[in-house]
Formats: sequence, structure tokens, C-alpha cells
Amino acid sequence: MAQAASPARTVILTVDDDPGVSRAVARDLRRRYGESHRIVRAESGEAALDALRELKLRGDQVAVILADYRMPQMNGIEFLEQAIDVYPGARRVLLTAYADTNAAIDAINVIDLDHYLLKPWDPPEEKLYPVLDDLLDAWRASDYRPVGICKVVGHRWSARSSGVREFLARNQVPYRWYSSDTPEGVRLLAAAGQDGERLPLVITPDGTPLVEPDDPDLAAQVGLATTPTAEFYDLVVIGGGPAGLGAAVYGASEGLRTVLVERSATGGQAGQSSRIENYLGFPDGVSGAQLTDRARRQAAKFGAEILTAREVTGLEVTGASRTIHFSDGSAIAAHSVILATGVSYRQLDAPGLADLTGCGVFYGSALTEAAACQGHDVYIVGGANSAGQAAMFLARGAKSVTILIRGSSLSASMSAYLVQQISDAPNITVRAGTVVEAGHGSDHLEQLTLRDVASGHTELVDAQWMFVFIGAAPLTDWLEGTVLRDARGFIMAGPDMTLDGQPPEDWELDRPPYHLETNVPGVFVAGDARAESAKRVASAVGEGAMAVMLVHRYLEQS
Repeated sequence: MAQAASPARTVILTVDDDPGVSRAVARDLRRRYGESHRIVRAESGEAALDALRELKLRGDQVAVILADYRMPQMNGIEFLEQAIDVYPGARRVLLTAYADTNAAIDAINVIDLDHYLLKPWDPPEEKLYPVLDDLLDAWRASDYRPVGICKVVGHRWSARSSGVREFLARNQVPYRWYSSDTPEGVRLLAAAGQDGERLPLVITPDGTPLVEPDDPDLAAQVGLATTPTAEFYDLVVIGGGPAGLGAAVYGASEGLRTVLVERSATGGQAGQSSRIENYLGFPDGVSGAQLTDRARRQAAKFGAEILTAREVTGLEVTGASRTIHFSDGSAIAAHSVILATGVSYRQLDAPGLADLTGCGVFYGSALTEAAACQGHDVYIVGGANSAGQAAMFLARGAKSVTILIRGSSLSASMSAYLVQQISDAPNITVRAGTVVEAGHGSDHLEQLTLRDVASGHTELVDAQWMFVFIGAAPLTDWLEGTVLRDARGFIMAGPDMTLDGQPPEDWELDRPPYHLETNVPGVFVAGDARAESAKRVASAVGEGAMAVMLVHRYLEQS
């Protein structure tokens, strides 16, 4: 990647896999725009995405992206589709040959393409510069705002430092990370009047220092919405995973005053996935973060409110009103509620692991830690799709990845496409019939004791990184005494809670409960928190949409 030196100028990025063409495009761009813009070039879609993410992290602005259509591994349309997620305001141009004009025209609808240019573009004074001038004028006139960058100063093996980074990353808040023992980290601590004993230190874009902030305070300080704008809504959606986001999109788009409440970050477990490859409409796969960001922006476009870092502690039924109580004592009410609280990964019950959580032991993907795993040996516990997706992602940079499963093979719980990818990966090993007996380390994970289930033989292995994906527990304890749940805590709904076709004893209406309706009329459930649900992204989104349809039916008859 070549670029001009000044960091203050906005960026024009060009990507072409032909080095000669790449240099020629950059040369022509520099000739006309070099003094007012940084010209960044890349020779593959992946390299260009890496460059965009780096620019985003630094808070730089990208005005125009030019991409060649015919690139191997990732063509120009596929690249621009992902580039939208990083810089949605950048103007998008596709470089095509004459034979590819149909693809370019289709791309206008698929990725909202701004323009396509036929190669060769000589002379640029006639065929390139006028197009770029118009696009740059349109970009300047658009509502682009420089994105402020948070600075996070922490310790590599600090659980709360890791938690803050994960919270910011999952909520799409740009930040820079500084270790507390680096010169810049020391300088930032001194500037904030801190000695480094209390970490992490977060410095917001306006310069406000936050010492060991909790999630609600952090959310409020970095611009995430935490306070509802009204006291009463048509629909409250609790949980921001695929089911909740789906419900928010359909509820708001169909005219319901909708608010979505999320205790941590939208996306749920799916949002932590490095790659989802079996979701309809994404043949090349999509990251959980990309899918989440698109869904969140889509819900906001239709007018749904999204509240972050708000923990719900109770549901109260008063006549036709359903009141949601928050941990801070406040409350909101609505005509209807959709419970899309999802599930959390179960904790691994082995000596030594509790104290190492966040210090080498992580539950879920913790993608912010992936860069630190470069060249190291990584262990993954679990055999479902989430474990397989994490293994494939971490294997890109890790020295080795070892998947530990209690059963005899991955095929019992993992999709076939992932099983095949793992089998083909040279640095991934699957150890069947193996469990973690204990974890060892002082301030971070250093070793694991592994036990063979059949023989009982134990082995001590060196390990600094372990990611755990073992089963799921529903986040429904706060519903105790109000909403009917099964023995494992999953929410009962519709036919699953009827006995011999009869509704629950406390059911007061003449009609039976709707398919996703709980024992409380007007309170519905969607996604992984529902008893006997499919535990797949597509089904969760579908249930979110279906729940909104049933909400409409309920409101019409109330």
C-alpha cells in the first residue's frame, strides 16, 4: 500500500490486483488530487479492507473508493459491499471492462454504486477527473462527520481492559489501544492524573477521562443512546441479537413505536461470530459484526430507538400495559413486548479458570483478542458452529488451534461445511474425548490440565489463550414468577405450553395463545431464548419478524 504522507487530508482509495493498473490509477489520481487528498492503493480486496479498517480506527475520512471488478478471491462488487460497512458515506466507483457493464449496472442496485468507469480511462482529463470531481463535490455536501476516536489505556492481562475493548468494538465505537507500559500509554495516564493502578483508562473524543468505567457510563460518554425518549411505546423489544434486531426492523417499518433494549451490545452471540457462511443471501459469508451493523442501521432508519447498556430486571403486567423495569430503578411501558434475550455461554467449571476469565480465558469469540494470538497456540473448547467459526478465524494468525470436544466427533453438533473447512486447515487439530480439568497461571493463563474422558489420563500443556463455547444458558432469571419457563429456563410459548390443547391455567383470554406468545398476553418470545428453538441466525430473524406480525394481531384484538 502506497500513500501520501499528510494524515490530515481525506482519502481516495483505489484497489486493483494488476500492479501496473494499480500504479497507473494512483498516478493519475495523485496528479490531480495529490495535494488535497491522500491517495491510498491496494492490490487485493482483503488488503484494501485492512487499509480501510486501519483508516477507520485512526478516525480518517475516506471520500471515494475505486475498485476493479475482476479481482480474484474477492471481486470489486464483493469488496465494495464490505467496504460500505466500514465507510458507508464514501462514494463508490467500479472499474470495469466493456464486457462487464451488465455486472456494473446490476451493482448500482446491489451496493448502491455511484458510478462505473470503463477501462482504459484515457485521457483522464475527459473520462476520470470529471467523474471524480462530481463525486467529491457530492461527498463534501453530504452529512459526513469526522468520527472521534476513543483512547483506551490498559493492561494486556486485565479482564476489565479486555471487556471495555470488546464493548467498544461490538458497539462499532472506534478506539485506539495503548498498553499502560508503553511511552504513549504512560503519557496518557500522566495527562489524566493517573498512576496506572486503576485500569482501564478511557479518554473520550472530547478529552474526558474515564477510570474503570462501567458499561452504562461508558455508553453514555461515547455517544450511545441509553435513555428512552418516551415513557410509553407500542412495542418494547428486549435483546439486540438477530431476533431482536429483526423484530425492531419489522416493528418500526410497520409503524409501531418501537424501542429495543440491549444490556451490552447489539448482535448477541451472532454478532461475535467472525464468519457466518450459511446465512441466506451471503454466498461468500458475512461477519457477525457486519450483519449486526447493517441490521442496526436498518432499524434506526425506520425510526426504532436502540438503547445500549440497559439491564432489564423485571416485567410487570398492569391491565393492558406491560411495564419494563431497569436496574437503575427507572421503567418504560408498552402495549406489547417481544422477549429476544438470547443466551449466554455456560461457564466452564474447572479449578483455576474463574480467576483467569478475561486474562487468557474468554467465553465467546472475543475477537478483539485475536491480534494478540498471532503466533501462539490457542485452545477452543466446544463443538458447535460458533466454536468452528472462531477456530477458522483464529487459525489465520495463530501458530496452532486445538479444538477440545467431549464427544467423539464434530459432525454431531457442527455444520458439515465447517467440519470440512476445519479438516482442511493445516494448523487446526481436533482432540475428541478431551475435557479441561484445570487452568493454571498467576495473572494470566499459562497452562491447562487436559483429561482423556475414556482413559482418565491427564496431560499438562502450555497455553496462553482459551476460548470457551460450551452450551448456552438463557438470560431469563428476571422473568421468574411472571413468564412460564421450562426446567432449563427457556421461555415457553404457544403450543409448547398448552396441555392437551388447553391454554395455561392463568390464561385469561377466550382465544388460545398465539404461536410465539407466552402465558402473558401481549408478551412474545423470539430466538434462542424460546424453548425448542432452532438456535440459528436465520430462524431467529424469522421469529423476530413473525413475532411482530403476531403483535399486530394482538393489538387489533385488544
